[in-house]
Amino acid sequence: MLISLLMLANLNVASAQTQVVKVDGSSTVFPITEAVAEEFQTAKRGSVNVTVGVSGTGGGFKKFCRGETDVQNASRPIQTSADKAKPGEMETCKAANIKYFELPIAFDAIAIVVNKGNGWLNDISVEDLKKIWAPEAQTKVMKWKDVNPQWPDQPIKLYGAGADSGTFDYFTEAIVGKAKSSRGDYSASEDDNVIVKGISGDKGALGYLPYSYYEQNKQNLKLVGVTDKGKKPVAPSRQTVESGAYAPLSRPVFIYVNEASFKKPAVKDFVEFYVQNAARLVDEVKYIPLPAEAYKVNTEHLGKGKLGTAFAGHSAVGMKIQDLMKKEKSL
Repeated sequence: MLISLLMLANLNVASAQTQVVKVDGSSTVFPITEAVAEEFQTAKRGSVNVTVGVSGTGGGFKKFCRGETDVQNASRPIQTSADKAKPGEMETCKAANIKYFELPIAFDAIAIVVNKGNGWLNDISVEDLKKIWAPEAQTKVMKWKDVNPQWPDQPIKLYGAGADSGTFDYFTEAIVGKAKSSRGDYSASEDDNVIVKGISGDKGALGYLPYSYYEQNKQNLKLVGVTDKGKKPVAPSRQTVESGAYAPLSRPVFIYVNEASFKKPAVKDFVEFYVQNAARLVDEVKYIPLPAEAYKVNTEHLGKGKLGTAFAGHSAVGMKIQDLMKKEKSL
């Protein structure tokens, strides 16, 4: 009995000493943060527990701006509101006195994919993507031939990101021309693995998802090149993203860090570990690392307490890596 009580007491002491870092947000950024968290927890030998949730960029910012999380995964910059009657993420954070560091950690591409059994679609234009995904396409563009008369007289089944996803915001702005402007009759999810499963099991499928998820599931999906402004089709790859050739569906991804949380030793250690190891781990999980200079700028911002966003509340459609560097340096 005495031994059991001593073991329980020791367990309670160990639990009290375990610090927790709370992360939530983008499913796109999740694989990167998960890889960082695993290595960090191993290095800390169990003294810090990093929890990583997936509620989408928009869902994550709701928690972050309520002060419920320490770090926010985001597949787009924090947004302001276009509607003065409705506060955006920046306004909500400001009202709650949540100040934050903005740290770009990788570049990603949104891949256009179809079922592996699709033997006829190898590339698609931005204009045709807009025909498919614009709000007015609902109930009208229901078959492949409705987009292009040379395409099959077969139903088109669409899969894409849910409304709380940063991928949804970015894709709709880049393709339709307005963030969150999309037809609603498609299979939507904030979990990219659900989208992968849907497309791989549906012969009439077309969808969009982060390029890294395609890379992890390429045996079950077919990648489609994208034609923009009459140029030759370009497929996403590390080379085409780094050069800026894969446009307009390349984008930076971020973590945001609550300034108050950063004063806690466990959060500070985790974020610094993240920045120091990002390039290697980003590459391991099939994303595109930023130049070493970008991670150096992140470290400088943390050291100098440079808060806020370099994007004025707007997305980064068409942004190249060198453009991102200029923006962050100007913060």
